[in-house]
Amino acid sequence: GGTVLTSSPVKEIVTNPDGSIKHLAMRNGKKVVADEYVSAMPVDIVKRMIPKNWQNMPYFRQFDELEGIPVINLHMWFDRKLKAVDHLCFSRSPLLSVYADMSVTCKEYEDPNASMLELVFAPCSPLAGGNVNWISKTDEEIIDATMGELARLFPTEIAADPTWPATAAQGPGGQAKLRKFAVVKVPRSVYAAIPGRNKYRPSQTSPIPNLTMAGDWTSQKYLGSMEGAVFGGKLAAEVVAKKALGIDPEPIKEIQPDIVEKAASHVAKAPAGVKGDGAIAFGGGATLSKKDETLLKQVDPSQFVEA
Repeated sequence: GGTVLTSSPVKEIVTNPDGSIKHLAMRNGKKVVADEYVSAMPVDIVKRMIPKNWQNMPYFRQFDELEGIPVINLHMWFDRKLKAVDHLCFSRSPLLSVYADMSVTCKEYEDPNASMLELVFAPCSPLAGGNVNWISKTDEEIIDATMGELARLFPTEIAADPTWPATAAQGPGGQAKLRKFAVVKVPRSVYAAIPGRNKYRPSQTSPIPNLTMAGDWTSQKYLGSMEGAVFGGKLAAEVVAKKALGIDPEPIKEIQPDIVEKAASHVAKAPAGVKGDGAIAFGGGATLSKKDETLLKQVDPSQFVEA
């Protein structure tokens, strides 16, 4: 068995003189001591937690070459059934990456009379290759743009609704109106899969004897995704199991020469750590409150740079 500690953020990774982990210092003042430590943090959060005496190791310096990109997830409830969406769709829209009618594809949302769409709004920022910084826009602006795209994709179903000016050109045939919505912003989501990044994804085996790395951004056959997260976790579990049995785990993946050079000249400093609370602070997604937005402007101001 095991214990899951919720609402227990880590303040610092405390190390021994040889670089191994001594304990995790928690924000509440407690210490967590273990035989083996597994990190499943997103890459942008890991970079803020790397202890000073690890920072000149090439293994950790390669993390600098990986950067999470913004993604926005939308949940939209309509007042009737949309007949044109009956499975997961890859969109031809420049704003909507993929979407699905959850009332059809997911039992928990099953509804024979009304549709609930979930959509990935991406690219949504210059950081992700977009032309507009939608992360800095209001929820209403994002939904209006989305309704305009849905009206274009489904001209016979989406109604002209004065609440959403982007639907103004709709003809009388469209009847479906939006009842409610939720906008979930993930400022640092999956790593940017731009050319040349794969060689910097680290192995699950690390140079720290009691640390194993997991996460969709670690080295495995999938890109950053749910599948990648599961497979990265499986590979990390294999490393931990081999260590427990006294078997040598897979070797550390080869580090690129440019990283070795950068590591040698890097000036180590105290880790920045994670500031604030909640999903946004720790690399997750949430409906962005004013408090979240203020924190994000402080710790990640690039999210608000206009294209």
